[in-house]
Amino acid sequence: MSGEYPIKTLCATLGVSRSGYYAWALSTGSTHARRDRELRAKIAVVHQQSKETYGSPRITLELRAQGEAVGRHRIARLMRQDGLYGRQRRRYRVRTTDSRHSHPLALNRLATLPAPTKPNQVWVSDLTYVPTDEGWLYVAGVLDRCSRCLVGWAMGSTLDTAVPLAALMMALRQRQPRPGLIHHSDRGVQYASAEYRAALADHGLVASMSRKGNCYDNAVMEAFWNNLKNELVHRRRFATRADARTAIFDYIESFYNRSRRHYSLGYHSPLDYVSSLS
Repeated sequence: MSGEYPIKTLCATLGVSRSGYYAWALSTGSTHARRDRELRAKIAVVHQQSKETYGSPRITLELRAQGEAVGRHRIARLMRQDGLYGRQRRRYRVRTTDSRHSHPLALNRLATLPAPTKPNQVWVSDLTYVPTDEGWLYVAGVLDRCSRCLVGWAMGSTLDTAVPLAALMMALRQRQPRPGLIHHSDRGVQYASAEYRAALADHGLVASMSRKGNCYDNAVMEAFWNNLKNELVHRRRFATRADARTAIFDYIESFYNRSRRHYSLGYHSPLDYVSSLS
């Protein structure tokens, strides 16, 4: 309205002084600007803590969890102004599976199972690789399908069975599941080997394997590798395998399991989601 009529006329019509109007306008603008400055500082902290991966939806949820009454559109606007963006997902495909072997294969039990409702009912496992200036670092993971928590992992310079087996042993030590847990993997020689199958049997785990050439059977594990690659590996150059090990350990322990919010978990982190089920 002030753009259509002179301020003097509006003040006279409404019965307020011009000095009072300008004082109100100044204070209103200052309050809004001050609030924006406060939010921008908090947005910057959350964005940094997320390793610069969170966009406006997750940052909004994080600030609300801290007691801030904020809307996503305002957060998105402030992020644009400061040049802050979430990490965009990049598709990739790695080949670590050698299914040309004579070892026995397990049935795909996930195809007929309902989605797990509690942790330690279904684990999924897989291998990937990370480039370093020294050569490949191979990473094996064991992930709880219900909570999306990475319960075991191991890293090495070769694709020997010892690497995924070490990840499995870590998961077993930490979680101590009851017999009957479904362990799903691809058909790779590491998971079909006599050594790996013996470890599953010794601890009462039931083997399950994906259909030939079908990565979608292990989609939850693939999603974790996508997160690791897009939120860490594609953004760094590792001079040594030791550098990559340290960064991956920090990503898993300090960020992914403890604080990374997942859409599939109602934007809880894996460990928070486990706590909510207790």
